[in-house]
Amino acid sequence: MILLDSVRRRMKVLRLLWFVLLLGTGSLLLLLVHLQDQTNTELQQNPGVQMMEALRCPVEKDISLLASLSPDLLPGNKPPVTTRHRKLLKSVPPGGVEALQESRRRLLADICTRYQPGAAEQPVSRRQVSRVYVEDRSRLLYCEVPKAGCSNWKRILMVLGGSARSTSDIPHDAAHYGNCLRRLESFSPAGIAHRLQSYTKVLFVREPFERLVSAFRDKFESPNSYYHPVFGRAIISRYRANATRTALRTGTGVTFREFVRYLLDVRRPVGLDIHWEPVTQLCSPCRLRYDFIGKFESLKEDASFLLRHIGAPDNLTFPDLKDRNPLAERTSSSITWSYFSQLNPTERQKVFDFFYMDYLMFNYPKPFSDLL
Repeated sequence: MILLDSVRRRMKVLRLLWFVLLLGTGSLLLLLVHLQDQTNTELQQNPGVQMMEALRCPVEKDISLLASLSPDLLPGNKPPVTTRHRKLLKSVPPGGVEALQESRRRLLADICTRYQPGAAEQPVSRRQVSRVYVEDRSRLLYCEVPKAGCSNWKRILMVLGGSARSTSDIPHDAAHYGNCLRRLESFSPAGIAHRLQSYTKVLFVREPFERLVSAFRDKFESPNSYYHPVFGRAIISRYRANATRTALRTGTGVTFREFVRYLLDVRRPVGLDIHWEPVTQLCSPCRLRYDFIGKFESLKEDASFLLRHIGAPDNLTFPDLKDRNPLAERTSSSITWSYFSQLNPTERQKVFDFFYMDYLMFNYPKPFSDLL
């Protein structure tokens, strides 16, 4: 009888321990589920986007803008942990977009080590970040490369920042001149350093010959109240023999060969413009070491991947707007070939040499077989 009571007591204790164990496991599971739900909710939340009455934005001071977003963004405070900005591309299968991005970053790093050793450790100048635009809500830095989708990228940044509800609401001039976007150079040294350290740095590039032809067609073959009188007149005056008074007065009718002569002239009559300046000079890739390198040739796919992984709203997609010269055919590889066929091999080689580092850093093949 005593033995039976002892067995019963032991069984009762075992049942109690088993219940406690089950209760603890269930609580742990409930806690994990709760934390997962909370994390998913936070990742899916996006700042409210309100349409402005006008597409001109008030100029905000560095400190007040940062304070309105988050206290840990104030210059002088310790930067928050932002490992997601270094690991935001880790969620795709092997061989996918991340593998491609890793190969682009590795190639860029190798070329920089070879040609500009130690550049990443050098102090950054305001000139080196003068083409970099800031979107604080998404913690994004975008370097503007004209003729590589920059107008639509500015529209994306404006929607992310709350200046517009949709990219389709933003006209071309508002995207470029609406004062809604801030450049990185406009911040304090501490603000610049903080953003370079903790934000996702994005660069989109384009095949250099194709980008050059696109810029020429846009600025010289279409009406333009700035490039014709400023660049066109100087180019015609310098490189065209027996130019007519009309051409000298208006600057219209610049030929592609005349444009190339201007581009390659070390004593240009007018300075180098951002629309045909090499990306390696515009965006200082060896100094800034971009986290994401997209290409115009795969613009939709690259942009879509990036937007999803910075937490952009699901309905925000990269637009296909062409609001400058909308009736003109987009510059393609075949159109580019037709323009460069107007040049002799020596001229093509010199243009290739001019953009050589762009070809090297971003892994574009030689566009003509006779190039060295």
